[in-house]
Amino acid sequence: MKNDVFQKLIYQLVSKLLVFPIYKFVFRGCLIGRENIPQKDSFIVVSNHGSLLDPPLLGHALGRNISFMAKAELFKVPFLGFIIKACGAYPVKRGIADKNTIKTACKKLSNDNCIGIFIDGTRQKNGRVNKPKQGAALLAFKNQKLLLPVAIVNSHRVMRFKFCIPLFSKIVIKVGKPFQPPQSSSRDDLNSLTKRLQDEINYLIG
Repeated sequence: MKNDVFQKLIYQLVSKLLVFPIYKFVFRGCLIGRENIPQKDSFIVVSNHGSLLDPPLLGHALGRNISFMAKAELFKVPFLGFIIKACGAYPVKRGIADKNTIKTACKKLSNDNCIGIFIDGTRQKNGRVNKPKQGAALLAFKNQKLLLPVAIVNSHRVMRFKFCIPLFSKIVIKVGKPFQPPQSSSRDDLNSLTKRLQDEINYLIG
């Protein structure tokens, strides 16, 4: 319990002191669909993924303490590793079935902590959902939690250069209406819900 309280405190400090100025003043971030964010109980955020900055920006914008699965290598990156760890991220080993990661996600959800999953599992060059994985739908079924589709617009091109001058894109985060968990863990039900999530997120991206 003490660890959870301490982690939430660190999360709030990092969010307000470090992430807020980057989100608001560098990327002119804005949130659309705030009314769709559940205010009670934990839930699973399901999003597209275009930038390493997605986890802290998304967590700050939604105003909830959201723990993201992040590839283990990111925890070794200076500064970024500190931020994502402080924000409650937990490592996942890519390319293998990591049972410990699944247990951690379930434990967080059972303790009323929200988790975030990038449905493609890795960054996409076009910023859209291209090859979604079933993990989010399966976790929703196992824990009977709502799935919240979220689109991060322009995160795949947060910075570009013109005449050697860095230009930062405006980040818009769009929140869709929550999805109910699948009725079963059958392949058909998981595939069907995963496809609906993909379509909804890409629709929000525009």
